[in-house]
Amino acid sequence: MSNSSSISHFLLLALADTRQLQLLHFCLFLGISLAALLANGLVISAAACGHHLHSPMFFFLLHLALSDLGSICTTVPKAMHNSLWDTRTISYTGCAAQLFSFMFFMSAEYFLLTIMCYDRYVSICKPLHYGTLLGSRACAHMAAAAWASAFLNALMNTANTFSLPLCKGNDLGQFFCEIPHILRLSCSKSYLRELGLLAVCCCIALGCFVFIVFSYVQIFRVVLRIPSEQGRHKAFSTCLPHLAVVSLFVSIAVFAYLKPPSMSSPSLDLALSVLYSVGSPALNPLIYSLRNQELKAAVWRLMTGCFQKH
Repeated sequence: MSNSSSISHFLLLALADTRQLQLLHFCLFLGISLAALLANGLVISAAACGHHLHSPMFFFLLHLALSDLGSICTTVPKAMHNSLWDTRTISYTGCAAQLFSFMFFMSAEYFLLTIMCYDRYVSICKPLHYGTLLGSRACAHMAAAAWASAFLNALMNTANTFSLPLCKGNDLGQFFCEIPHILRLSCSKSYLRELGLLAVCCCIALGCFVFIVFSYVQIFRVVLRIPSEQGRHKAFSTCLPHLAVVSLFVSIAVFAYLKPPSMSSPSLDLALSVLYSVGSPALNPLIYSLRNQELKAAVWRLMTGCFQKH
């Protein structure tokens, strides 16, 4: 029997047994991470440098891309290192740092998606008040509130999780440090405190989700009353990328954490964890750029300008 004070490292999930598959996983993670870094980097650069994109929607999109970059950089490098060097270990402090960072960036992403929904709601349902409700100062305050709330959420969950005595070994069964897998190593009834905090976080997440659903009900009611087909198409084109990103984010997270035990299997759990920790941040910039002509044009100008300089 050991407790958390005697644990110096954790063992992460081995993604493959053979050297060839380990190298394949390394190459896959490398390709996905490079694509995500390039795509999110282009979105950030376009939104920051394109003066005609200095609007609340692109301001929040820039912050969303930053959170996607952060979440990719939290989980992927360690998984690549372990695959390349055929190891499974992560230090105790490294695990705590990874858990905090993952919670921080994923929470920030969810809060930012909620704020972006409010932006779409005001833009379509209250267009005359858009400049008042979403001025530059208001946008800065909302973004700061999202990051600060994510920081507090990550700090409280990380502190509570690593204050529990761990006496069921150090094998996490996941390729990165995550709260449910660390809780399984605890044999203390004090984990109810952590479950209570998670319940509060779930209530906050549910509140955000209800707000998003209510907002989109109002948005669709207004859009469907627009007389011109061109006007409806323009309104839908600004909302559909956000709705797609929210649907992807929420559906994967809900299925990963709330699926019945009978459906659970190591391969399915691994696929879901890769999807919500790596796949979603990599796909978000692609989803946004497919329907947004302004963003596509700004990214194209940025890329062609860089090529012309070289």
